[in-house]
Amino acid sequence: MYSFKNDYSEGAHPRLLNALLETNFEQVEGYGEDCYTQKASAILKERIGRNDIDIHLLSGGTQTNLTAISAFIRPHEAVIAANTGHILVHETGAIEATGHKIIAVEVGDGKLNSLHIKAALDSHTDEHMVKPRLVYISNPTEIGSIYNRKELEQVSRCCRDNNLFLFMDGARLGSALCCEENDLELSELAALVDAFYIGGTKNGALLGEALVICCDALKQDFRFHMKQKGALLAKGKLLGVQFLELFRDNLYFDLAKHANAMAGLLREEISQAGFGFLVHSPSNQIFPILPDRMISELQKNYSFYVWSKVDMNNSAVRLVTSWATQEEAVLAFIKDFKALL
Repeated sequence: MYSFKNDYSEGAHPRLLNALLETNFEQVEGYGEDCYTQKASAILKERIGRNDIDIHLLSGGTQTNLTAISAFIRPHEAVIAANTGHILVHETGAIEATGHKIIAVEVGDGKLNSLHIKAALDSHTDEHMVKPRLVYISNPTEIGSIYNRKELEQVSRCCRDNNLFLFMDGARLGSALCCEENDLELSELAALVDAFYIGGTKNGALLGEALVICCDALKQDFRFHMKQKGALLAKGKLLGVQFLELFRDNLYFDLAKHANAMAGLLREEISQAGFGFLVHSPSNQIFPILPDRMISELQKNYSFYVWSKVDMNNSAVRLVTSWATQEEAVLAFIKDFKALL
């Protein structure tokens, strides 16, 4: 049975495994002070085009979100997020567990805009309520949509006009930046958001996210927060070696392009067969609406999530492709899909 459930079922790209093997017996400093982490940080700063940013490597997305958000805001301050946001739906209350309320905003396409943010501000008026202080977005969103430059600029402007921090979850950032519809560059993000991270776990690494802190006000004592939250790894080299390998050339982006291309094959065939989608998602996650009878037949040979019920006879499913998705498996799925038409 081939899995289209997520983009982290496989281990790591062979180049990363080889790099880890080759450096395995080297004795280096711990807790991210090793030469590999420092080199990875330098390369990322060069790619982003900013030397005045801080970069920290953490193990996973939930850990990065809770460590960053709890460090960035005070106890009485809250986070504005889309109702589909990962921190709201799929992180077991991790943000709330650090003492911060999430203000959920109903959205249609997974994306927040300035009107959503303004509505949240208008409904929290005084010290008897939590104070909105940080806006959380993800790119791509939890349902595969991406922010274009104009949309992100609008959100950024709204945040700055209202003294809000803007934090971008980049667990699948490679996929967003490599979408054909994307008009944002990695180098532009540091000018538009206060902090973001570059996801490695879902794009070729065994584990790891690179948190980029752009706003000076958020940098102080961040390693203290990492240590307190269990995010400062003794063997930090394991993260540094992987990010150095991902970014010493274009491997990171090549892997994301492959994931997008495999999703594109599925999207095109399903669309040509006349089926619609729950949302427009040009990234490596697609959400086709299929007859329940067809879903049951496909699940005999492929694993994927049934995302939501649409009506009595149809449901939206989530198909996710990865850096390692085999084209042969995609073509086999398409063949079986067509046989059920």
